[in-house]
Amino acid sequence: MNFRKILPPVLGVVLIAAAWRGYGWPGVALVAGGIVMWVLLHFNRMMTALKRAANRPIGYVDSAVMLNAKLKPGVNLLHVLALTRSLGTQLSRPDEQPEIYRWTDGSESHVTCEFADGRLAKWQMVRPSAAPAGGVTSAP
Repeated sequence: MNFRKILPPVLGVVLIAAAWRGYGWPGVALVAGGIVMWVLLHFNRMMTALKRAANRPIGYVDSAVMLNAKLKPGVNLLHVLALTRSLGTQLSRPDEQPEIYRWTDGSESHVTCEFADGRLAKWQMVRPSAAPAGGVTSAP
């Protein structure tokens, strides 16, 4: 059972009930106002991240190395979108678990992230092989 989906509404109902019991309608108004403010803050954060991502190419990140360094297990997809400022290229089928996305930088390094139930489960960074040393010489 996923308690992250159940706990906030239950906690909200408990807070409103406690406010009603302690302070009546003014308490309910105060707690309901706080809950609405919390929801609006999260909605604003989501819209800001998606607005920034809409203005960038899909699957592009400035630096795959920096993205790899900033990722932590358990963060949600919205957090990764805020880090990359772009939507990832979806490698998995839509509505299939786990969800797999890839972000690539200008040097063709890429980070492939696997999300289980919207949370980052694992990721892998791949760097392209280095060019041969000494360069290419042409025959006369």
